[in-house]
Amino acid sequence: MIPDNDLSCKHYYLCYNDIMNKVMIQYFEWYLPDDASLWCKVKTEAQKLAESGFDLIWLPPAYKGQGGKCDVGYGVYDLYDLGEFDQKGTVVTKYGSKDEYLAAIAALHDAGIAVLADMVFNHRMGADRTETVSATTSKADDRNQDLKKMNIDAWTYFDFKGRNGKYSDFIYDKSCFSGVDYDNRRQKTAIYRLAQDWDQNVDKENGNYDYLMGADLNFSNPAVVQELYRYGRWYLDMTKVDGFRLDALKHITSDFFKDWLDAMCDHANRQLFTVGEYWSSDLNILIDYLDHIDNRFALFDVPLHYKFYRACNDNSNYDMADLHTTLSALRPANAVTFVENHDTQKGQSLQTVVTDWFKPLAYAYILLRDEGLPCVFYGDYYGIAKYQTHSFKEEIDLMIKIRKNEMNGQRHDYFDHFDVASWTFEGQTGHDGLAVLINDGPMNNKRMFVGANKAGKEFVNLVNEKDLVIIDTEGYGVFNVGGGLYSIYINKDKITGYQPQI
Repeated sequence: MIPDNDLSCKHYYLCYNDIMNKVMIQYFEWYLPDDASLWCKVKTEAQKLAESGFDLIWLPPAYKGQGGKCDVGYGVYDLYDLGEFDQKGTVVTKYGSKDEYLAAIAALHDAGIAVLADMVFNHRMGADRTETVSATTSKADDRNQDLKKMNIDAWTYFDFKGRNGKYSDFIYDKSCFSGVDYDNRRQKTAIYRLAQDWDQNVDKENGNYDYLMGADLNFSNPAVVQELYRYGRWYLDMTKVDGFRLDALKHITSDFFKDWLDAMCDHANRQLFTVGEYWSSDLNILIDYLDHIDNRFALFDVPLHYKFYRACNDNSNYDMADLHTTLSALRPANAVTFVENHDTQKGQSLQTVVTDWFKPLAYAYILLRDEGLPCVFYGDYYGIAKYQTHSFKEEIDLMIKIRKNEMNGQRHDYFDHFDVASWTFEGQTGHDGLAVLINDGPMNNKRMFVGANKAGKEFVNLVNEKDLVIIDTEGYGVFNVGGGLYSIYINKDKITGYQPQI
């Protein structure tokens, strides 16, 4: 069992007990139809999601993007336009209107589900006009190396005429941005630094990875920082969300969100569960970031996702014991585990699709372990219509139910086999625990301990009910797993509570 995190901080709210047995869902995928229907759908589905065992929901960016009704939300134009103003050719966003968004949040709250809002602070896109600005081109693979200084015409002026100053009269201009990637005067693309220096305390990829896309916000400008604080307080008051998903952390100075989140907790006078996207497969980089922010919030376990990707593509040459060297294993209270998301799905820039044969194994790993908070991807739960992908809803629902009811007591890990990763939970009073095996090689078995008090009890495999194991006098059983499959064993007496079977 993992001990509680004993860090003491006024705003520290990520401890093991906060996330134990809880499950989150990312409620969107990249290719949802541009029909402004998602907010209404989630309102309708709120109670069903709660009954399926979801405790938290990550909703997509709710504000107006440069692509109007076609924008997934990451091409941020106006943070204050939640589908209320006629801007970028539409009033509603891809997902619906402001009123529908607020109604969806209320319905989720009524169902007992906490809501995370997606915060995209790194950049702005779709400026209202250009400005002439002095810029220095940077070498693409070494942003610390200057190439040439010149005047350019940059898309950096945002006055949001359609909103006409409602909620905020702040206007973004060239002083608010550290860089752009397009000179409208010469019709040329390059990395143009507008500020004296790039923001510091960012990822060291490309020398300094401050710049990602669009008009990159300058976090060294106090006016920009103050506006983002004002905006955060406004958003909390307007929407009553319960926390945040923070986008593109590796490109934003790490000092900002530590203080910003403290201020938001102060303003809301409550805990705000928050997870950040720091996209790196380097475990040490993620640990260093968590240390720098004093473990204020969680990070997505990107290294684990890449391990799933390698495991399903290495033709049984992947060492399954390596799955356990992840962020969730080292910092369980600060990790959100996932199998896929909107960036890794087919057709996206970070495409690293976990293949269908391995996907149930990966979900068994994140849903049936008590390390980190598991996040289910919309595309895996409902399928992706564009590519006619398979829905794993039935398998995921059953795993969540097992997580809630049987995943308790002492955990025992067996990560000592090249093809098979396996573990057990002894259970607590009234619960007999479970045994889980995932296998990327040929049929195999593992002798595992489930508790001396289980002697003589029969455990059945929910994946194959013919597979019955009798626990010996020492509390061990020999549990089987098919080639390229997974097994979940529970007390035979409880099997009727898990229909239909996987």
